[in-house]
Amino acid sequence: MDIEELRTFVEVADAGGVSSAARRLGVSKSIVSRQLARLETELGVQLLARNTRGAALTEAGVLFRDHAARACAEIDTARELILPDGELCGRLRVAVPLTFGPTHLAPVLAEMARQHPQLHIHTVYSDRFVDIITEGFDCAIRFGYLQDSNLIARHVGPFYGKLVASPDYIKARGSPENPDELSAHEALMQGTEAWQFTDGDKIVTVRPQGRFKADNGTALMAAALAGLGIAWLPDGITDEHVASGALVPVMTRYPPPPAGVYVIRPPSQHPARKVRVLTEMLVACFGKASLPAEAVR
Repeated sequence: MDIEELRTFVEVADAGGVSSAARRLGVSKSIVSRQLARLETELGVQLLARNTRGAALTEAGVLFRDHAARACAEIDTARELILPDGELCGRLRVAVPLTFGPTHLAPVLAEMARQHPQLHIHTVYSDRFVDIITEGFDCAIRFGYLQDSNLIARHVGPFYGKLVASPDYIKARGSPENPDELSAHEALMQGTEAWQFTDGDKIVTVRPQGRFKADNGTALMAAALAGLGIAWLPDGITDEHVASGALVPVMTRYPPPPAGVYVIRPPSQHPARKVRVLTEMLVACFGKASLPAEAVR
């Protein structure tokens, strides 16, 4: 039985359809359909009931899915055992933020691929919140403050940001001096997030309001440069504009607490070795001692 056909079946079962599985696997729908057809022919049973909205597992498919997933996992483990020490194989599917991902994370993933020529790395760059379990990712790399979740997080480094606005905005609207004054200002946000600030040894949380929202830090920076409001942005994308005077730090007596860079993975007792290797590379890249693995909170 072809192991790739088994992998394809598991992806279709988990993704809920041929199209979604093809996107996950990075292949055409026709290839997925052919592999499924060959597997069903070999088994002599129908595994999936296809319709216009996707595909649903048949009774036989439900029974076969877990066995197929275990077989794929066992094969991956066996291949790693017989490979040279430290070699990785199989597929690593990673969700990475579009802001910072191509500049700060892509080089790490490229180096991982260079060091492990039998490993297939599939990276999705997006600033939207990715459901790594539903969408079939091995892990995700996230910047900022983590939300409550049953996922497992590993801290790999610090992440700093600040409030900024353009001189034109400050001239027209003034500059807030404390968190309470933010309610009178236009905030540039990703959605409905809360902003945190340090006040001595206390953390103050504010839920700002604003009419301009975007799911990408670079887009929010463009809005700040245009004078549309105040944005909480990472230092890495604002430093150049602050140095030139195009953006001005705001409310510096109440700095945001340091955020973090995290590797997020589905809950399980032991992470896959490929996820552990990526995590170790990111810790080395960011050059800071990381915190122990812990549940996201």
